[in-house]
Amino acid sequence: MIPERLFFAGIGGAGMAPLAELLLRRNCSVSGSDEVAGANTERLARLGAGIVIGHRAENLPAETQLLVYSSAVPPQNPERRAAAARGIAQMRRGELLAEFARYYRRVVAVSGSHGKSSISAMTAHILRAAKLAPGVMIGAKVYGATDADNGENDDVFVCEADESDGTHALLSSELGIVPNVDGDHAWSVGGEENLAENFRTFAHRARHLIAEDSPQCRELFSSHADVRFIPVDGENDFAGFQGFQATDARFAVEAAKFFGIPEDEAVRFLQSFGGVERRMHVVSRADGVTVVEDYAHHPREVAASLALMRKKFPGEHLLVVFQPHRYARLERYFDDFVAVLGTADSLIVTDVFAAWSESGTRTGKDLADAIPGARYGGGDFSRVAEMAKCVSPRPLVIAVIGAGSVNRTLAYL
Repeated sequence: MIPERLFFAGIGGAGMAPLAELLLRRNCSVSGSDEVAGANTERLARLGAGIVIGHRAENLPAETQLLVYSSAVPPQNPERRAAAARGIAQMRRGELLAEFARYYRRVVAVSGSHGKSSISAMTAHILRAAKLAPGVMIGAKVYGATDADNGENDDVFVCEADESDGTHALLSSELGIVPNVDGDHAWSVGGEENLAENFRTFAHRARHLIAEDSPQCRELFSSHADVRFIPVDGENDFAGFQGFQATDARFAVEAAKFFGIPEDEAVRFLQSFGGVERRMHVVSRADGVTVVEDYAHHPREVAASLALMRKKFPGEHLLVVFQPHRYARLERYFDDFVAVLGTADSLIVTDVFAAWSESGTRTGKDLADAIPGARYGGGDFSRVAEMAKCVSPRPLVIAVIGAGSVNRTLAYL
């Protein structure tokens, strides 16, 4: 059972905030802290959460029964140290999600290296349209819908299961979805063998499984008692979507079919899907310049993003503003990033977004220097925007790509 009085260290995070909201709506007493205020902390405060900005030992309420932390919050965090000194239980966000999911009879859990948020959001959209009234927890904002919803009953719950800290392996589900498996995040779970084993455990804790029809997924999941492998080509349009978004839609429709929703009906429901924030979102289009943002931060994602940009905006000059996300990822995939980003017509690279307070031997400047014609923009996003505005070919697509703070550039474009 989940305790009634919880404190979230890092409550404003993309995965923390919706989980905190779900518990608030189940009448738990929720408080938490974050380094900076933002839309998530402000929303939670309006819903009744006790929010403090900054991490201090005195933030931890005396009545706290459980401290929840994201994997970005280290043991040295003063609130975690205070909880340890007072004998208060601590739990990772993904562990709490696994416990929360037990409230529901049928859990749909989406894991995988890429596409979790979009597939979860699309699946939830279809199930809502079909009047199944699911509970939902998505680690991204969804246009026209909420990322945190307890649903109208405790029947169906759709959630994305993060593989970056291995906690996806704790979820038990009626339907598991794995659209792909890459080596991303292997460094944070003890290596590629551990990552693969975590995915295998996630899959085998699902009663039914939908997975990409790829050699890696077949190797990991062929022994599952009820697995359906979905061919992915990335070329054909589906349900009104193109490129990798068509693939996301195909997985969502397959999930809907599991609930007895005919494919043509699921496809029709998807026509009203509003999209997910920072996922191929067209920010503006005026005077021959289109500004698009995307969350891609792995070479495979960046390649898919650029391919879709080319398909959506054929013949237009493609300027990419790219922010590497985590030093560990940049170091691991440096040559792949060079190859993929080198296909852009113009390129500006910013400083690395460090995420979990990392440091590394490769920098954003190193990446820019390795790609002919690329320019280094540093960490001043107003300057990055000015550099982008100086690119003259028209029509022009400015693609702001990355999972960190690079979206701040948009305010200056």
